[in-house]
Amino acid sequence: MSIRLIVGLGNPGPEYEQTRHNAGFWLVDNLAHSLGGTLLQRESRFNALLAKTVIAKQDVWLLEPQTFMNRSGQAVGALARFYKIAPDEVLVVHDELDLAPGIAKLKKGGSAAGHNGLKDITAALGSQDYWRLRLGIGHPRAHGSQQAVADFVLHRPRREELSLIEQAIDKSLSVLPLVCEGKFDAAIMELHTA
Repeated sequence: MSIRLIVGLGNPGPEYEQTRHNAGFWLVDNLAHSLGGTLLQRESRFNALLAKTVIAKQDVWLLEPQTFMNRSGQAVGALARFYKIAPDEVLVVHDELDLAPGIAKLKKGGSAAGHNGLKDITAALGSQDYWRLRLGIGHPRAHGSQQAVADFVLHRPRREELSLIEQAIDKSLSVLPLVCEGKFDAAIMELHTA
């Protein structure tokens, strides 16, 4: 099984562009740029930015839903149904509170762990059995902060955190060809090794 759809999660609009919650958008934007300037185009029928590209000789859709995070499933479900893409052919890239900045982990399935974007995608696909690329953004409690999680994810990371998140994105991009070919064990081993 190979990956046919890579979804970056985030919130649309310039006020959210640099916030931690948009880490999924950051990766997909970097991926599109690395593929020779592939441009994501607005696709109104899916309410998303969309591009079709080739990664490791596989046709792959790149998608950034243009709804707010908690409605991400609308675009993902509509595109998956239209192109007959199974849940296990979908990779969702998202911010992860439970991982420190600089850490990226790949896994298949599991709970949404409170992530509203994942909850909505699970409902839209009717399955939890899609792949997730989790980009660590850290947790406010790790800094001894009492800041609410919702407030934390909707703020910019500190400069040193951003540098670590960018490193994790670069490392993730390097394993995406393996992921798109369906070589998940090799991708996990490379990504999860320091």
